[in-house]
Amino acid sequence: MATNNSNSKHIILCSNTAWYLFNFHRYTISALIDQGHRVTCIASYDRHADKLENLGAKFVVLAIHGANTRMLGELSTFFDVMRCFIKLRPDMVLNFTIKMNVYAGLFARMLRIPYINNISGLGTAFIHNSAFYRLIRRLYGVANAGSYTVFFQNPDDLEEFVLNGLVSFDRARLLPGSGLNVSQFKPSPPPDAPFTFLMIARLIADKGVREFVNAAKIVRARYPSTRFILVGPGEVENKSAISRQEIGQWEQESIVEMPGAVSDVRPWLKECHVFVLPSYREGMPRAVLEAAAMGRPAIVADVPGCRQSIVAGQTGWLCKVRDAESLAEQMVAVMQPEVDLAAYGARAAERVKREFSNDIVIRAYLDCVKALA
Repeated sequence: MATNNSNSKHIILCSNTAWYLFNFHRYTISALIDQGHRVTCIASYDRHADKLENLGAKFVVLAIHGANTRMLGELSTFFDVMRCFIKLRPDMVLNFTIKMNVYAGLFARMLRIPYINNISGLGTAFIHNSAFYRLIRRLYGVANAGSYTVFFQNPDDLEEFVLNGLVSFDRARLLPGSGLNVSQFKPSPPPDAPFTFLMIARLIADKGVREFVNAAKIVRARYPSTRFILVGPGEVENKSAISRQEIGQWEQESIVEMPGAVSDVRPWLKECHVFVLPSYREGMPRAVLEAAAMGRPAIVADVPGCRQSIVAGQTGWLCKVRDAESLAEQMVAVMQPEVDLAAYGARAAERVKREFSNDIVIRAYLDCVKALA
C-alpha cells in the first residue's frame, strides 16, 4: 500500500527491455511506489510489461532494438526517448543498460532533469571496438557528467571509468549488483550422480556460451556420464547472439541439454553440483548469486564482475577467459572426491545473504531519491 508522501515525485525508469526492469529492479519499483512516488517504466515491449503494470507502475513502449547499431535506428531511439520525456515531464530519471544510460542520460541532462545512471556491466560497448562503440564510450562520459550518482556493480568497472575520464570519482558509487531476494533462494542438498554442471545465460558469445559447450565436449570425452545443462533464451537481439544454425548443431550433438528460457531457475539450480559462467565481462552476475544462495559454488572467468561474484578457493573457482581448455581443466578438478562441494556451497550461501541482499540496493535508491526531492 502506497504511503502519503508530501515529496511524491514522478520517477521514470529507462531500460532496453521490460524484462530487465522486472527481473532486476521490481523490488525497487515496488519500494518507490510504496513511498508514494508515481513510477513510469520506459522500455521495449515484451511480456514483462504487464507484470510491471501489475506492480503499480505505468509502462510506456520505447522504440529500441538491442542488436541495432545503425545510426538511423539509434537516432530513432534517441528521439523516442526525447518524445517520452517531453510528454511525461518526469521529476527524476533512473537509467539502466548502456543505451539508456547514454541516450536518456544525455536528454535528461539537456532538460535539467535530475537523473542517476547505473552501470550494470560494460558489456558489448567495451568488449568490441567498432567506430560506433567508440562513439558510445565518449558519449557515456558526457552523460555521466550530469548524473547525480553513477552506480557501479564492481570496482574494476568503476576504476576503468574513472581512469578513462568517463565519470568523476566523487559521483561514482558501488552497489552489490542489482540485489537478490535471498528469501526466494534457499540452500538445497546437491543431487545424486551424475555430476552436473549448469550455465544460465542468454545464448550470446559474450557470455562464454561457446566455451561452455566446447569444455563440455572435452570433459565428456574423459567422463562420459557427466551432465551439462545450458538454460537460457536463444535468438536474442545482441551483436554476439549465437545463430539458430549453431544452436541446432549443438542440439543434434546432444553434449549439452538445452531447455531454452525458463520462468523459474530454481529447479534447475537444484539439479546441478556446480554453476558455470565463463562470461567475457559482467557487472555483478545475478545467476552466480542465485546459484550461491542455493548452496552451489561456481566456476567463473577471471574477468571484472565475475571474479567479484565468488571468493576464489572458498566459494568458487576461476578459469581463463575465452579458454575452453582452462574451463574444462577446472571442471575436472572440482569433480574430484577430495573437493568438499558442500563446504564451498555453504560459504557461498552465507556470503550472498551477508553482502548481496536486496535491502542494500533498495535503500541506496531510496536515499538518492530523497536527496533529489
